[in-house]
Amino acid sequence: MLFLERLYNADCNPKLLSPLTLAFIGDGVFEIFVRERLVCKGNCPVKSLHKNSVSQVCCQAQAEASKKFLPILTEEELEVFKRGRNAHTNHIPKNANVADYHTATAFEALFGYLYLSGNIERLRELFNIVCDDF
Repeated sequence: MLFLERLYNADCNPKLLSPLTLAFIGDGVFEIFVRERLVCKGNCPVKSLHKNSVSQVCCQAQAEASKKFLPILTEEELEVFKRGRNAHTNHIPKNANVADYHTATAFEALFGYLYLSGNIERLRELFNIVCDDF
């Protein structure tokens, strides 16, 4: 993967951010990882790329994927994951179940935290674990 470092290197302490803020950036980070992987697998129609991307970044897929890396999370990572899962959201999409949505928020919060911490190698490691089935 070519995703080597944070794109915008502003001073930012992820430990001071709310779990929903971490999930906001983590959603984008995970999506760029997914899109990069899909594009690098080969040239195909954009409609197909979009369909494959959406199926991997939806909350059900993220909730299922998080089960794969939960056993290997560090104490710090698990704490961030739990903060994300327990965050109070005001809206849950009608096509999502509550548990999956909270787990997906935790997944995204962890990705956001690792990204803003500059821990790109760990992000890659976790991404490679979850993308095996995609």
